[in-house]
Amino acid sequence: MKKAVVLLSGGLDSTTTLYLAKKQGYSCQALIFDYGQRHKRELKSAVAVAKRAKVAYQIIKISLPWKGSSLLDKKSKIPERKILKGIPSTYVPARNLIFLSFALSYAEAIGAKTIFIGANAIDFSGYPDCRPSFYKAFQKVIKTGTKAKKIKVKTPLIYLTKAQIVALGKKLKAPLEMTWSCYKGGKRPCGVCDSCKLRDAAIAQFSGKR
Repeated sequence: MKKAVVLLSGGLDSTTTLYLAKKQGYSCQALIFDYGQRHKRELKSAVAVAKRAKVAYQIIKISLPWKGSSLLDKKSKIPERKILKGIPSTYVPARNLIFLSFALSYAEAIGAKTIFIGANAIDFSGYPDCRPSFYKAFQKVIKTGTKAKKIKVKTPLIYLTKAQIVALGKKLKAPLEMTWSCYKGGKRPCGVCDSCKLRDAAIAQFSGKR
């Protein structure tokens, strides 16, 4: 089978992406990152999803001691007002670039030709490393800076709304009920952070269209 490395956070987007990659016939290797995020609860969901999908997974532990994000610094407040425009405080500097670098190294080492990431630019385009232009640029990095050269980064959800992602996940029979989106990392979703609001609105919109 063709091999793929899938970045798996344990959220709606990455879980749907994993199940889409499996549907497309890839033998998936999931990478889960423990990078000091305050919502470590997502790691539990990521592992549970990987096990349900019956894919091999690895947890990569890295440290970002300089923080620079409310997801890394517990002294910083997680936004609770309306969904923000622009770059929010929950942006982790160069996070997707860091994750993709690990995924690229892994893919090249095991002979995988594809990397899947559940980036989405429609509902939360404030993150600069979720924009299509970023992935086009990273594709050039692969071509010029690796031996393999032809590894492809696939972002199948990048132009979908969050409600469309929920619909796709349901169609693929992905265990969305096992996923975690809340940025606060408590035992239960807070329901007021931007990520919770996006998730709740998408599920409500999906349910309303059925």
